[in-house]
Amino acid sequence: MLWLKILNLSLLVAFPLAWFAPLLRAGLLPLFGLSEISVISGLQSLWKSDVALALLVTGLAIFAPYLKTIGLALVHLELLDRRALPALHVLGRLAMADVFLIALYIVVAKGIGYGKVETAWGLYLFTGCILASILIGHLTARRRDGS
Repeated sequence: MLWLKILNLSLLVAFPLAWFAPLLRAGLLPLFGLSEISVISGLQSLWKSDVALALLVTGLAIFAPYLKTIGLALVHLELLDRRALPALHVLGRLAMADVFLIALYIVVAKGIGYGKVETAWGLYLFTGCILASILIGHLTARRRDGS
């Protein structure tokens, strides 16, 4: 169980790294260079153009996964009752919705054909953090249920 606690606590460092890491590289035309887009730079652009969408993405990309990680740490340290695990599970699913949205944007952008979109290492890091969080939540629930 110690390795599960350590893995979960490592997400407290990995998530902020993933937020600043480049998710994708995009360029309008082949003549121009590719600009890197991260969760944070994307949020900065959204706050300028669409506040409602910015609030939604901020909740999905930043608050949901981080709150789930903190909640799981509190469960592991027995400072939060295990009855909170279903709520933490919902937070994990909300965070995964953000990864789906990013993937959908990439597919749409590639389908238009006017620009160039490449995935970057940050997308894999962010997705890995979300999937690790989901796995940790699942294993924590199984271990707590006595399975």
